[in-house]
Amino acid sequence: MLRFFLYGSPSTRAFHRVVCRQRQMLIRDRPHIVNTATAFPTHYHSQQEISFALRTVWIKKGLDVAIFDRLQKAVTVEGRYLALPMSEYYKLDGFADCNRAWLEVALELGERVINDLLEKTNLYPQEIQMLMSVTSTGVTVPSLEARLMNRIAFAQDLKRVPLFGLGCLAGTAGVARVGDYLKGHPDEAAILLTIELCSLTLQAEDLSIANIISSGLFGDGAAAVLLVGDKHPLVNINEKRNSKANEFHGSKVSKDESERDHEFHKPMVLSSKSIFFPDSEEVMGWDVTDRGLKIMLGQGVPGFAKQLRPHVDSFLAEHGLSIPDIALWLTHPGGPKVIDTIESCLELPPKSLDKTRKHLREVGNISSTSVLVILDECLNGPIPKIYGKSDTGNFGIMLSLGPAFSGELVLLQW
Repeated sequence: MLRFFLYGSPSTRAFHRVVCRQRQMLIRDRPHIVNTATAFPTHYHSQQEISFALRTVWIKKGLDVAIFDRLQKAVTVEGRYLALPMSEYYKLDGFADCNRAWLEVALELGERVINDLLEKTNLYPQEIQMLMSVTSTGVTVPSLEARLMNRIAFAQDLKRVPLFGLGCLAGTAGVARVGDYLKGHPDEAAILLTIELCSLTLQAEDLSIANIISSGLFGDGAAAVLLVGDKHPLVNINEKRNSKANEFHGSKVSKDESERDHEFHKPMVLSSKSIFFPDSEEVMGWDVTDRGLKIMLGQGVPGFAKQLRPHVDSFLAEHGLSIPDIALWLTHPGGPKVIDTIESCLELPPKSLDKTRKHLREVGNISSTSVLVILDECLNGPIPKIYGKSDTGNFGIMLSLGPAFSGELVLLQW
């Protein structure tokens, strides 16, 4: 009886063991996101300019202008970066031409964004042990990261991981997979690179609803993220900065001091979860044709987004958390309906996904790159105070949906 009062029932002790394991998971093997960088082509156009150019060409092919205008407006995009000057797209003839243009621009953006990332972090290329490249808008063998090794002085024993075909969810999935790698290599540094040039997949002869939506929705850009393992020297610097930042947040400071302090906030990657919806291959993806990568975009995407709630709830419950504990939602901008559906089904507070909506308006959907552009913006801005019950720090969720149909979740902590 004394043992029962001191230690509780067997079921109670088992519960406490689970809670302890959950807490331990939150404080060990924590890959850190140290820095981010983004890069865009130099050609930026308003939605009005792009729509006018497309309408002018397609009206000669029998375009229903009323449907076209309605769909172009419905995506809520106001402007996008394009890989090429608009006049150059008329000269592209088939998959080979588009892919050559893709490779040229992709390498230029990749070199620029990685050099920017390394410069911001004061690291040499030789200090990176793994480089993962992500794309779904072009094909190259050798892969992008291999070609970039001839432009950037990485070590010859750099480990390279090319990811192709994950589509829009690859930004979040890439962070998850790099995080998994660093848990096994805690003293190493790794870069995740995403490059998506969606404009070079546009099918000039296709007047389908899917292609018209795609022509108004997708943009071009690149992003890179530097992550390090829990035993990397940069972690100690990061933790000291986070400690200093917490001191600032716990006291009254001037606006200038508070804004400067935001640079100290670098999140840890705590865990990830993959979600697969069976028999949904036709919902989203590419139909590979002689003319190139033809968009497959079904009407069922918002329907699958509605099914996210139990997956998110179970994922957070594994770590002793719930949706009210999440201060920041970094969500891929699949489209206005998808954003609204995610916000509704997860019962998020108003304005939770405003960064996602802003991104969609300003640069469109950049496939895997989008969620990392949003991450970059958040790392260079204020981290919101948590509004839930947790007192262990600010938590965030990265969330993306993509082909298969599938989803990816990453749990972050500041």
